[in-house]
Amino acid sequence: MASTGDEPLSSRERGELDELRRRVGALESGAGSRAARHHPFRSAGSVLLILLAALLSLLSVVAVWANSIVRDTDRYVATVGPLASDPDVQKAVTNRVTDAVLAQIDVDALVKELQDAVSETGVPPKAAQLVGNLEAPITSGLKQLVSGTVERVVTSGAFETVWVEGNRRVHAAVDKALTGEADSAVSLKNDEVAIDVAPIVAQVKERLVDAGLGAAAKIPDIHTDFVVVQSNDIGKIKTYMRVLEIMGGWLPVIALLVAAAGVYTAFNRRHALIGTGLAVFAAMLFLGITLTVFRDVYLDHLPSGASPAAAGAVYDALIKFLRAGVRALGALALITAVGAFLCGPSRIAVLARNGCRRSIGALRDVAVSGGLRLGAVGRFVHRFKRWIGVAILLGAAIVLFTWSYPTTMVVVWTTVVVLIGFAIREFLDTGSAPTAPESRKAVGP
Repeated sequence: MASTGDEPLSSRERGELDELRRRVGALESGAGSRAARHHPFRSAGSVLLILLAALLSLLSVVAVWANSIVRDTDRYVATVGPLASDPDVQKAVTNRVTDAVLAQIDVDALVKELQDAVSETGVPPKAAQLVGNLEAPITSGLKQLVSGTVERVVTSGAFETVWVEGNRRVHAAVDKALTGEADSAVSLKNDEVAIDVAPIVAQVKERLVDAGLGAAAKIPDIHTDFVVVQSNDIGKIKTYMRVLEIMGGWLPVIALLVAAAGVYTAFNRRHALIGTGLAVFAAMLFLGITLTVFRDVYLDHLPSGASPAAAGAVYDALIKFLRAGVRALGALALITAVGAFLCGPSRIAVLARNGCRRSIGALRDVAVSGGLRLGAVGRFVHRFKRWIGVAILLGAAIVLFTWSYPTTMVVVWTTVVVLIGFAIREFLDTGSAPTAPESRKAVGP
């Protein structure tokens, strides 16, 4: 015996019917747009807007990074703070301070004092003459003493505290350093950004005196600089950084609006959304490669005497969060492109959607057979299913745009939450309320 069409549809049948409706709608929209395909200027305009959006997204990442370095004290400290414990930076600071301290100690005067002291004790003339030949050993010993003392200061926890707190105090001067108006511990002169390490010298001087080197007490207050960034083009760089810092809050919004205009202008908006995601991903890939190549170029053009290892560590620290932003936006763009593809009529997309729908439907059927009653909730979700999906995507967009500095993991977990939200929506969708049949006609022999 077979039942009539008044029987309520199963979840599988409802899913297949919905998919059939989507395919028919896609075919109808495709047929209706054939005539419009003869307007190449609209398609060209959409492509240009998408490419412009990709370029603006690249500039947006750099602008947000530049703005955060200048305006956000915690961000700046988080950027430069780890440098205090970096071995290459510690070695470079040790060498710089050691040279500055030794330049203030008169080795010839020390040798002469030693000769005078020996002469006063009445030692034989030949022994006194031998003392005069001790200049090189004394210099070597002094260098080892000073270098060891400096290294102990630089590698101590106290130095890390001084480094972090000092950078926090002088953060306001970073803006002046980037604009060439430096007047404090951070300065921009001779095409370099440098930090005065005078407090380190003062600690070294105190420890040398405590170690018995009386000549160290005569060392005056030394204001010596540790160069953080040096480049012959830093004058141009600071101008670009200033422009990006000013536009940092607006470029992401402009890029998003341009991308939306490009998608809206296109005939096939889903294809345009896929193209936008791939274009932005390509822009992030290009920026990531550029940062790597520029690192080698920067290190190859360091001035003589500079430590390439320390300069590389500083470079990596300064662009750490820029790289994080590049990866996050690249991941978001790629996920958007994949999502738009899976919403399409291709065989792979249809199989993926049907597989997920059937799996969730089977789980729902098991739950219903076990006593779960969705009732009005299921009918409500079915009626407003599209708007619930829009709300989920809108919530994810708000989270990403209000997150101060979203990382790749933030993007990934937001995507996971969105997928869970869509899965719950599908689980709660029981279809429209079945109409109670007025009569059931049996068809049979």
